[in-house]
Amino acid sequence: MAYSSGMPLLVGLALIAFWLYCLFDVITTPDEESRNLPKLLWVIIVVLLIPVGGLFWLLLGRPTGPQAPRSLFSDDQQPQRPEAPKGPDDDPDFLKDLERRLRDED
Repeated sequence: MAYSSGMPLLVGLALIAFWLYCLFDVITTPDEESRNLPKLLWVIIVVLLIPVGGLFWLLLGRPTGPQAPRSLFSDDQQPQRPEAPKGPDDDPDFLKDLERRLRDED
């Protein structure tokens, strides 16, 4: 016999893990982000069609990747980076105040 007796057990555990992952993914996905069908229908499909329902969810129902907010893009669709925070030594007001405080202490 080429396979050990534990092979069907491993395949069964892998299918259960896949099914649970898909079921929790459907349940935790916000209603407005599920694609093609309402969320409740996706839950029913994943629960009833154990191996195939999860595959359908991953291919057809799961939300696509994160969408960038429209406000980050300009007219030419190049991402605009938000302004990086400045350190205190880059702030002219801070430097003026620091000079004033140092002169007062001397």
